[in-house]
Amino acid sequence: MQRHLTRRQAIAGAVATLALPGAQAQAYPNKPIRVIVPQPPGGGFDSVGRLLADRMGKQMGQAFVVENRPGSGTLIGTDLAAKAAADGYTVLVGSVSNLAINPGLYPNLPYDSLRDFEPIGLVVSYSYTLMARKDLPFRTLQEVIAHAKANPGKLNYASGGNGSGQHVLAAALWRLANVDISHVPYRGAQPAYQDLLGGRVDLFFDLSPTARPQVDAGNVHALAVSGHERNPMHPQVPTVLETRVAPLELESWFGLFAPAKTPPEMLARLRAEFAKVAAAPDVQEALVKGGGKPLALIGDDARAVVRRDVERWSRLVRTLNIHPE
Repeated sequence: MQRHLTRRQAIAGAVATLALPGAQAQAYPNKPIRVIVPQPPGGGFDSVGRLLADRMGKQMGQAFVVENRPGSGTLIGTDLAAKAAADGYTVLVGSVSNLAINPGLYPNLPYDSLRDFEPIGLVVSYSYTLMARKDLPFRTLQEVIAHAKANPGKLNYASGGNGSGQHVLAAALWRLANVDISHVPYRGAQPAYQDLLGGRVDLFFDLSPTARPQVDAGNVHALAVSGHERNPMHPQVPTVLETRVAPLELESWFGLFAPAKTPPEMLARLRAEFAKVAAAPDVQEALVKGGGKPLALIGDDARAVVRRDVERWSRLVRTLNIHPE
């Protein structure tokens, strides 16, 4: 009898062991999930990260806590996420700048965008808007380029930091247009705006949603947008392609990424919840009002876009010999 009970207990234990992964998946998440934003508060990374953190936290019944980890453009925060425990409790806000541009900028990048991260999903893409300070006596990109060619090094442009998307996109434009315009890096977008509005820097190429309030208020002049098409927020502003100054276009996508080797059941849960957020009408409306193009690219579909842009932008950055300075 004792032997019979022991055997039954062993079978029950084996069944419980087999069921354990399912039970763990159902229990996930059972503590807060941190959302690493590799830029300071106030920019595109931060706004997208906070929107996703708020909506996914409400859906999953667990807090998603945003951690701003700026430094070296987007390098510090992104590397931190790459080396975080792959336990489902750390996710990264990823974009063109930290995942597609950095591989071309840094010959010894401490992470691999394709090997070290699993895409959860991409939720939105934004163009950039090139702005000039209010009292700069040029109203078109063509006039800026003509002046820069006649006066090398006299104009300057701001960015949110060396190696940021703002830096690389502008540097690519000046290289392709064959002009010398000096770079003035800042620690994030907000101090760059302060000096642009104060007339201490001439130009700034920032994400269109964060540029919009200053353009609408008349505090700056919008010269061009970086997308393939004009931005509905500012339909009167031409694309860079339309100006024929340079064959340059870029729209920066944003989404969430998990460290590689995150358990499949946790990735599946995160992707399912992300898909619900991305498809929500109020989220899409908020993204459109903010000047973005809503996306709903999950898992492999997101990976294909990331791979395409890693190859495209890393090659362009190396070809143009752009450095993080």
